[in-house]
Amino acid sequence: METHKQSPVTLGPQQGETLAVMGSNYRILATGHDTAGAYATIDMVVPPGGGPGPHAHADIEETFFVVEGEVEVKSEFGTYVAAAGSYIRIPKGGVVHSFKNKSAQPARLLCTVVPAGLETFFQEIGQPVVAGQFLPPPVLDATAIQRIQALAQKHGQQVFPPNFLD
Repeated sequence: METHKQSPVTLGPQQGETLAVMGSNYRILATGHDTAGAYATIDMVVPPGGGPGPHAHADIEETFFVVEGEVEVKSEFGTYVAAAGSYIRIPKGGVVHSFKNKSAQPARLLCTVVPAGLETFFQEIGQPVVAGQFLPPPVLDATAIQRIQALAQKHGQQVFPPNFLD
């Protein structure tokens, strides 16, 4: 019986596609294309005040490991401050959640989504940048919000108003 072995994949610190997504930088480390759809991994650098608003994705499990800094994680079930070394798991099922960097320092999170697919949403709404280049968050007028909601729905997500979890 012959088996096909794939070689290990390594990326240096500046390699991989880096995207400006809503004011944060997301470096795509592994895509669904790389993993036959099994998972995707994203290195997220979130500046002070940054982070995604309330959203949900019923068919995707999402995990975060806080590498540096801290973020405030909100969900329908409460609020948690996740410092460096913390791990967060958002199970499948569509729980509404968000996180925000409320500190004065950038936060860095390693995010894995199972199955893959969320990275394609980021690729569609993000703008390519070089590592370390941060773009300001886009202005969220009615047209921009409608565009983001439509793209989110296309990728199996729901987006909620910023104060939904308050």
